[in-house]
Amino acid sequence: MATLIKTTEDGRKVEVNGLAIMLDGKLEAFEMIEVPMHPNKRAIWEVMPEATHMAGRVALTQEEAKKVEEAFAETEKQILANPAAINERFRLAVNRRACKEGIE
Repeated sequence: MATLIKTTEDGRKVEVNGLAIMLDGKLEAFEMIEVPMHPNKRAIWEVMPEATHMAGRVALTQEEAKKVEEAFAETEKQILANPAAINERFRLAVNRRACKEGIE
């Protein structure tokens, strides 16, 4: 079950599905980066001054980032209660590592 975080100006949905942040139904990121730590922070703030986090190419406000964290926490709770979900978490971790290494 996906959790809607926001809809972009061009109508695409930003959602959390499991431990992934999705943009228009496609994987965008597995984690958020605080804007002050981002190498392009000045450009991000020029476009969206209220941005506090980035999830891939998606800028998020503090409220939106909180929704992502809450959705991740709910998924974590479900994973810890279900052995099949633990296996899924390992599968996602392998996929995350492959994406970071450029293997898709």
